[in-house]
Amino acid sequence: MPASLATVKRKIQSTKSTRQITSAMQMVSTAKLNQIQHHTKAYEAYAATVREVLSSMVKSHSTTDADSKDQFTSLFDKRPVQQTGILVITSDRGLVGSYNSNVIKETLETMKKHHLNKDNTVFLTIGRTGTEFFKKRGMNVVYEYTGVSDVPTYKEVRGIVKTTVQMYNDGVFDELFLSYNHYVNRITSHVRVQKMMPVSEDSMTDDQPAVSEEPTDKTRISPEFEFEPSANDIVSVIVSQYAESLVYGAILDAKTSEHSSSANAMSSASDNADEIISDLELQYNRARQAAITTEITEITGGMTAQE
Repeated sequence: MPASLATVKRKIQSTKSTRQITSAMQMVSTAKLNQIQHHTKAYEAYAATVREVLSSMVKSHSTTDADSKDQFTSLFDKRPVQQTGILVITSDRGLVGSYNSNVIKETLETMKKHHLNKDNTVFLTIGRTGTEFFKKRGMNVVYEYTGVSDVPTYKEVRGIVKTTVQMYNDGVFDELFLSYNHYVNRITSHVRVQKMMPVSEDSMTDDQPAVSEEPTDKTRISPEFEFEPSANDIVSVIVSQYAESLVYGAILDAKTSEHSSSANAMSSASDNADEIISDLELQYNRARQAAITTEITEITGGMTAQE
């Protein structure tokens, strides 16, 4: 039995209201995406320089002087891996398409690849979605952070880096992987999982170039450095900046991907709403036409009976 005209009309109005909301959310996400991209492009150059300087220093100088070690130079120390840490970056909310599920899926695949389980793995989570997911499955979440700004500031990551480094030095975990969504363009993003600790030449060269980076190997000249007061003192500062740049860059990258995913999801929702409205309007017009035809038939029948 076809729905009444009043019911169809209510569905049309309700769907139009939903479309207005999704369209507004799409515009907001697009504005946030444009805003964060300016920060990301400027930061990529800084992060690449820090990585390049530290990589050069690691290649040419020793950082094992016990007298000069601090909490950051100790990040070079390799030890037997008994506990593995995974820093997972997700969003605090939904309506972002497959953004969160892709990160979680790739994190679980990484656990399988490295033969990790809840007994030998600890999680550090940024974002409510990842925190709730791993806690519900009985995973050991030793650190959680929620409420990351839409355009994160550098100050926000310092506490995260400090806590992470302290946990590494305290033996909470012996290696740390970073898992997050990498923004490629407004349509595409993919998950990155890279080793953050211990710091090594391999882990630094494993970093994939940013989207806007272009290869410059043909024109690049390797610089030479002179150190004052000592290489180890300077390495301590550089490693600190490298760790902060790695986490901050990942959060920026993840947030950029989140805004892009949200904009795409809301765009798809608006398109679906348009299709539903079109189908409902067609259904409404047919029902209205059928009602008018019925009325005309009844009137005609009544006139015929009177004759």
